[in-house]
Amino acid sequence: MILASPDQRYALALEPEPESYSKWWRISSTSDDENWYSQFGGNTPVEILAGFTDALLTPPPETTPDVWSILTTAGWTYERDERGHELAEHPDGIMQLRRWNTARNWNPGWNAAALLSDGLGGLEAVWEADLGNAPHLVAAFATALVDPAPVARAEFDVPHSGLVTQKPGGRQADDLAKEHTARLTRARATAVRRRTTLTTQPVTSPTPAAPAAAGPRR
Repeated sequence: MILASPDQRYALALEPEPESYSKWWRISSTSDDENWYSQFGGNTPVEILAGFTDALLTPPPETTPDVWSILTTAGWTYERDERGHELAEHPDGIMQLRRWNTARNWNPGWNAAALLSDGLGGLEAVWEADLGNAPHLVAAFATALVDPAPVARAEFDVPHSGLVTQKPGGRQADDLAKEHTARLTRARATAVRRRTTLTTQPVTSPTPAAPAAAGPRR
C-alpha cells in the first residue's frame, strides 16, 4: 500500500514482511525544503508511529525542538561522546534513542530501538526505527514514546508479553472502533485545514527590477 499527501510532499508505503522485525513502514519527503527518509519495524507500536505521522499534518515549528529534553524530563539518561554521537536510554535499558554524528544517505543518524538481551551477551531488537533528519518529527516520535498512557492490546498480541504489565480494560471492541473513527475524523480535519492554509497563502508578486541606467554614448 502506498499513500501520498495531497500536496505530494510526503509518501507512505506499507509493505508487510513475513518477519515482523523487518521494516514494514517507509515514510519520506522529497520536497525542495525537506529531504528525509524514515522506516519502522513491524513491531513498532502504532501509537508511537502515529505520533510521527500526526506531526506531518501540522507546519514545522519556527524553532528546532530539543528532542533530548523530552526524554530526560521523562527520566531517561543522556550522554554525548567525544565524536558527537548522542544517546538517550530508558532507565530499564530496553529503549534507546540515538543520533549518530555521521550522514547516511538521507538519514543523519536518528535511530530508535527496543532492545532485549539475546542470552549470549548481546542485544536483539524487538523493533527498530530510522527517523530521518527532521527534528520536529523526531520530537513528536519521542513525545509519543514517553507517553505513560496505557495502550489497548489483545491478551496474546504483544511481543515478549512477559515483560509488560497487562490489566483487563473496560473498553470493548465497539468503544475502540469509535475512538479510532474519531481519531481519523480529527486527522482528516487537520489535513484539510493544512491544505486550505497552503492553498490560500497570498502570492507576492516579484518586485520589478529597476531599469539599468543608460551608459554614456560613444
